[in-house]
Amino acid sequence: MNHLRPLDNPADIDYKEEVAQLENKAYVESDPRLAGLADELAWAHGLSEEELAAESKKLLRKVDWRLMPTLFILIVLNYLDRNALAAARVQGIEADLGMTGNDFNVAISVLFVGYILGQIPSNYILSRSRPSLYLSFWVVVWGAVSTCTAAARNFSSLVVIRFFLGFCEAPYFPGALFLLSSWYNKKELAFRMAFLWSGSLLSGAFSGFISAGIQAGMQGTLGLSAWRWMFIIEGAVTIVFGAAAVFVLPDYPSTTRWLTPRERALAVYRLQADAGEADEEQIGFFRALKLAVSDYKLWLLALIQVTKTTAAAVTQFIPTVVNTFGMSKVNTLLLTAPPYLFAAILAFFISYSSDRKPERAFHLAIPIMVAAVGNVVAATTTTIAARYTALFLLLGGIYGSFNVCNAWTSSMFARPRAKRAMAYATINSISNMAQVWTPYMYDSKYSPQYTIAFSVNVVMCCIAVCTTFLVRWILARANRKMDKDEAEGADQEGFVKKIRYTL
Repeated sequence: MNHLRPLDNPADIDYKEEVAQLENKAYVESDPRLAGLADELAWAHGLSEEELAAESKKLLRKVDWRLMPTLFILIVLNYLDRNALAAARVQGIEADLGMTGNDFNVAISVLFVGYILGQIPSNYILSRSRPSLYLSFWVVVWGAVSTCTAAARNFSSLVVIRFFLGFCEAPYFPGALFLLSSWYNKKELAFRMAFLWSGSLLSGAFSGFISAGIQAGMQGTLGLSAWRWMFIIEGAVTIVFGAAAVFVLPDYPSTTRWLTPRERALAVYRLQADAGEADEEQIGFFRALKLAVSDYKLWLLALIQVTKTTAAAVTQFIPTVVNTFGMSKVNTLLLTAPPYLFAAILAFFISYSSDRKPERAFHLAIPIMVAAVGNVVAATTTTIAARYTALFLLLGGIYGSFNVCNAWTSSMFARPRAKRAMAYATINSISNMAQVWTPYMYDSKYSPQYTIAFSVNVVMCCIAVCTTFLVRWILARANRKMDKDEAEGADQEGFVKKIRYTL
């Protein structure tokens, strides 16, 4: 791993070798795009701060307009397909398939078995392939698998379909996070992740509106239940958008075809200057995995995420909880939407503030405390007004801060690229292990109180907050050590300034 040379003395830099640090070295001789990039890096190194800011603004505008709307739409579809089963429960899927006892909980949890298994190998493959092709391919495949849910005739067939749906969805979310971290620096990342994450939240709102509309207008059409039409329609839309994404998504900064060589050089240089080092040569799967899992910070971040995900598992059962209000199917589905809309708006405000500071720990911990309060309210009352308010607090607190933790991951595992990919996939895999067992906390026998589930969520929120402040203390200590080392080594020739952790 090579640190950047001093940025104010670009005269003798071998820019072709610098490009070789970013991509497979064989590309540099054979790919004319990289040859052009090497020529333009000298220009990027010579920019003043004002010129860099102006050029970056133009570049980000061009990338944002293609990357962000595409990732947003795809994650909406990702969570629509994944969480459609929650709405289908209200629409009568259990009766149609003869499901009893814990069958519904098994169908929820089995998806995450496939989801967990696929993430780590997928993100490594993504780090060595073209994201525009790789991610789009899996979007089309999961859309096809989700559509097949409409053909389920019994519980066994539903479980098989759900397992493969989880496996096929595994590449997208950790892959999207990794792709964002390959384009944006620390001050830009959390807000973009919030935009992406808001898609997952809005999918909960859209799911309520869509399923309510299908329930009201298509129940019995062509002899099919409303829940079957829901899977057919949502799956077909996913396939169409996945196929279109191939032509819109970027690849990596140095190889994206619809950027000019100068724009690619600027994109590469910005991330180098932000991280303090190049985005690395290609490294093997096991070395990348070892680099990630041997860093103790990964396990602390994973603990934060797995406790948050445990508390967030209530989203699989929002329609079930709202159904305890005793309203009609259509009204129950409609009432699931507002808490998600609130969480999406809150996520934007939290992430914007986190990027502007920049600060992570308090922007992560304070919303989780709010979520804990929401869970306490939900556990102690079944009054409609109080419990519905609790849904706003717990969804807003948990999901409003998820992207802050994801942005923190990027800054802690900035380079090399494959290590960052493994970190995202490993943390996301560990966190989603909670989704395998948490459905059983919402067994119908605990209705309408669900005291055990909401009490466990409170404990998980407390652990997440404590771990967050532990990570902050560790990073602050590391920053102080870097300050001391640089003060003692300031006169050493060739000394390279290390980039500080964001607290």
